[in-house]
Amino acid sequence: MEMQKTETQKVIHNNNNHTVATSSNFAIQTEKLTKNYGRSRGITELDLQIGEREIFGFLGPNGAGKTTTIRLLLNLIKPNSGRALVLGLDSQHDSVEIHKHIGYLPGEFSLYPTLTGAETLKYFANLRGGVDWKKIVVMAERLELDMGKKFRQYSRGNKQKVGIIQALMHQPHLLILDEPTSGLDPLNQQEFYKMLQEAREAGSSAFFSSHIISEVEKICDRVGIIREGQLIKVGDIAELTGIKSHQLELTFSGPAPVDEIKQVLGVTQVENDGNPAILRCVVKAEAFDQIVKIASHYNLVNFVSREPSLEEIFLNYYRVPEAVK
Repeated sequence: MEMQKTETQKVIHNNNNHTVATSSNFAIQTEKLTKNYGRSRGITELDLQIGEREIFGFLGPNGAGKTTTIRLLLNLIKPNSGRALVLGLDSQHDSVEIHKHIGYLPGEFSLYPTLTGAETLKYFANLRGGVDWKKIVVMAERLELDMGKKFRQYSRGNKQKVGIIQALMHQPHLLILDEPTSGLDPLNQQEFYKMLQEAREAGSSAFFSSHIISEVEKICDRVGIIREGQLIKVGDIAELTGIKSHQLELTFSGPAPVDEIKQVLGVTQVENDGNPAILRCVVKAEAFDQIVKIASHYNLVNFVSREPSLEEIFLNYYRVPEAVK
């Protein structure tokens, strides 16, 4: 079966006025894309369609197949089967042309240690055929990056800032970002989100890999959830509420209402851990109100809520095979 295409053509422009006509209205389109590492986990028959000017969040725990997918899209590794179109171009046969029109930030951004931040960005600008230096300076100021330091002197967060700038500075048609906020402090994260939204308003699409649910919720239009190399779910960002949960610890002055809590829909892993006054459980958002109502009939002395890691959520939500759709 051939990958679906549209009849109309679009024209991509880069900062050097180079143009290329393509035949797809999707920024990224894959069909049964598969990479098998043998015993190691890869991806299996991945089907994705990411639209123009869409910020798409690719969500999954570490080792789920997010980086493998990105490397396949960029033709850094070859698939065992299936194929991918990036900006309407075949990821394997047209990779040189594709790279002219994308901005890429890898999960581990490391470059020449003796070059300063400014020299590193000038190097990338020259590779792109020239980029307005004033724009780079403004981006560095927004991210509070000192471009005068050598790359080896940078912290993990400052290296990431250099990577973000080089990915965005040439106004690419598509951004492919692998854990882009890793190492950034909260203020710089917020500034990055603004820059990404501005890129979308200027016409860019983005493929945004992350393992942080709250981050994907802030910035993305749709989300794809991958686990153990398989695409579990694709939907609007609102659908993330279906997997969000909290870990609760309730302490009572007397025995905890274990049996009542167990009957609440959306509550799992109810435990006492040998202490009858302390109850621990995992609760979905829609069950919070009922939990509070039950607890109000008892002498509640302490209430602790924690949002679990994505890995914990996945182990809980997808541990039953029937839950995987």
